Amino acid sequence: MNTANLSPQELKKNTQKIKLLVFPIANLNVALHIDNVQKIVNYSTIFSSGLNHFGLVNLGDEEIIVIDLHKKLFNKSEILQEEDKKYLLLALNSAGETFGILIKNAPELYDIPLNTVRILPPSYRRADTLKIASHVTVIETENTENEEQKTIFILDPDELIAPV
Repeated sequence: MNTANLSPQELKKNTQKIKLLVFPIANLNVALHIDNVQKIVNYSTIFSSGLNHFGLVNLGDEEIIVIDLHKKLFNKSEILQEEDKKYLLLALNSAGETFGILIKNAPELYDIPLNTVRILPPSYRRADTLKIASHVTVIETENTENEEQKTIFILDPDELIAPV
């Protein structure tokens, strides 16, 4: 298709997009591709030794690994108040294993133009705790007062829970 003669509105319609479920972890915005997400459920009691960023939750007839991303990224668990909303985002890695991520705020769904998504350099991924992210994108968000840029790190489910 020749895009040279398309109007900005037509060009915008023809841009391929991906759907990301975005949620904050401290001062970072992270996301999972919607195809990796199973569902979001209310917070449940998580069993953990507290020595690492993994825990376990019983959902129905399954035991599911839960990742405390705040602890993984910042080496300390987020302080959750009694009145805070708490959710478990249930997702799948490439082997089909279900895992949960503890989140404090309801995630937001974004349609992100594919041409704005960039791969993170392998050297950065090896050197930083953000090696759990494979890609990054920057989007414009509308605030009540002005437009802001939001940097979103796209998580790699296989870096969160290695396939067995």
